[in-house]
Amino acid sequence: MSETTPVKNDGPTVTQATLVKKAAPKSDYKPADVSPQRRVQRSFAVRLWSIRHSRLLEWFYSRFADMFLLLHPLWKGIGYGRVEAPIKFVEKRVKGFMFDCRMCGQCILSSTGMSCPMNCPKQLRNGPCGGVRANGNCEVEPDMPCVWVKAWEGSQNMVNSDKILAVQKPVDQSLRETSAWLRVTAQAAATREAAAAPKTGAGA
Repeated sequence: MSETTPVKNDGPTVTQATLVKKAAPKSDYKPADVSPQRRVQRSFAVRLWSIRHSRLLEWFYSRFADMFLLLHPLWKGIGYGRVEAPIKFVEKRVKGFMFDCRMCGQCILSSTGMSCPMNCPKQLRNGPCGGVRANGNCEVEPDMPCVWVKAWEGSQNMVNSDKILAVQKPVDQSLRETSAWLRVTAQAAATREAAAAPKTGAGA
C-alpha cells in the first residue's frame, strides 16, 4: 500500500484575479490590452483618488454642508420628505462614483479619511479586523485595499485627522437608502435653533 506525499506549495499567493482568469472559458476572444488584474485596480481608482485628496474633499464638504444648511428654510418649507427623492437621486450617484457609497444613510466620510467603511465586506465601523494582509489588502477580498488602512492614510491628510479616533455607533438599518445630506442638515439646523432659543431659568 503506497503512501501519498502532500505537495508543498511555496509559490506566491494566488489572487482572486488569477483564479477568475483561470476559470474563464477559453476562446479566441481576448480583451484588448486589459488584464483581469488591471480591471480590478481600475474599479478602485476613483475611490483611491478620493482618499488621496481627502484634504481637498474635506474643505469642499465643509462648504457644501454650510450651503445646505443655508437652504434649510427651503427644505423645511417644501418638506424634507418631499425633497428627499430628488436629493437622494443626486447624492447616490455622486457619492457612488466618488466613494462607492452604499447609501447607509449615516455617512462618516469626514471621520474616515474619505474611505467609506461600508465597502468593508464585514462592514466594520470602528477600525480593521485582525485579518488585514501584509500588503495592506483585505482578508476577504485579496485584491482590494483594506478600507480601514486607506481610511487611516486619508485621515492623516485632513485638518480634523483625530476624528478617525471617535467611536462610531452601529449602523441603523432603518436609515438605509435615505439621504445623509438632508439628515445632517436637519440635525445641524435643530442644534442651531436650540442654541439660539432664549434660555429660561427656574426662577424666571
